[in-house]
Amino acid sequence: MKMFARLKAALAIPLLLLAVVAGSAVARAQDKVTIQIDGAAVPYYLPMFVAQKEGYFKEQGLEVEFLYANAADILNNVAAGNVQLGFPNGDAVISARANGIPVKVVHSTYQRGIGAVLFKNSSGIKTPADLVGKKVAVTSYGSPNYIQLQVMMSQVGKSIDDVKVEIVGTGAILDALKSDQVDAIVFSMLRYYALKAEGVDVGMIPSDDFLPSHGNVLVTSEAYLASNPNQVKGFIAALDKALQHIIDGDVDQLVKMAIADYSPTFAPQEKVVTEIIKEVFIKTLWQSPDTQKNGFGYGNLAGWQKTIDTAAQYKAIPETFPAADLVVEKPSDL
Repeated sequence: MKMFARLKAALAIPLLLLAVVAGSAVARAQDKVTIQIDGAAVPYYLPMFVAQKEGYFKEQGLEVEFLYANAADILNNVAAGNVQLGFPNGDAVISARANGIPVKVVHSTYQRGIGAVLFKNSSGIKTPADLVGKKVAVTSYGSPNYIQLQVMMSQVGKSIDDVKVEIVGTGAILDALKSDQVDAIVFSMLRYYALKAEGVDVGMIPSDDFLPSHGNVLVTSEAYLASNPNQVKGFIAALDKALQHIIDGDVDQLVKMAIADYSPTFAPQEKVVTEIIKEVFIKTLWQSPDTQKNGFGYGNLAGWQKTIDTAAQYKAIPETFPAADLVVEKPSDL
C-alpha cells in the first residue's frame, strides 16, 4: 500500500511539471493582428519596424503582420474586418467617416500633416501672398493639398483665382519644379530634404501653419475596438514604447536597421532619411506640446474639428461631423 502511494506521488511530479509547461505555453500564445499601412514599406514607418524588431509587440502578446495598400482600401478593409488595424493618412480617414465608414482613430500618431508649398528660393516666394500670379502645381483638384492652398490664400486675403493652378501628376511634380515649369508645388515636406540633397536651393511653407491636419494615424473599426480592446491597447503600448526608443536611441543605427530589414531600396537615401527622421518626425510629427502633456498619439479634437469643418466647407466631404465621433482624444483612456 505504501509502495503504491509512493509510486502515485512520483508519477504526480512529472504530470504537475507538464501542466506548468503547458500553462506557460498558453500564456505565451500570441494574438495575431494584421495592420495595413499606407503606401509601401518605407523607412519612415520606423516606429512599426522598431516595435516588431525589439519585441515590443510580442511583449503585449501580439503577433503582428504588416500589409500595404492605398488609404481608401485600408479603411474599407478595416471596416469590413479584413484587417484589424490600419495606418492611413488623416485626410482619408475624415473622408471615410464622413461617408459612413465606421472607423475610429485610436492614436493620432502624426501630430501634424506633411503638406507644404515647395519653391526655389530664387523665385522670391516667402509667404502665400507671394504666390499671386505664380504657377503652382497640385496633383489634383480633389487632393488635400489643393484645399490647403485655398486656405492659405484665403488667410492672406487672397483667392485661389489669384494663383495659376496647374495639375501635375505625382511622378512628375518634382521635375516640374526643378525644371522651372512651375514656380511652386504643394506636395510633401519630406521632398524638401530630398531636393536639398540634390543641390536644389529650395524653400518651404508648411501647410499646417494655416490648416491643422494629420499624416498617418492608427485606426481600427468600432466593432473591433469594442470586442478586442486589449489588443488595441497592447498595440498602442508597443507603438508608444517604440517611439520613445527612437527618440532616446541611436537614430542612425535604427534607420540602418529599417532600411536593411524592411525597405532595402532606400539604401542610397540613408543619409537623407536619417536627417528627415531627426528633423521632421522626432521634432514635429511624433511630438508636440499636446504629446508632452498627454502622451504620444494625443488627438487634439479642436484641431481635428477645424480640418473636418474645412473639408466640408470646400466640398471635400458631404457635410461636417463631430471630431469626437472619429477620434479618441487620449489613447491612454481606452
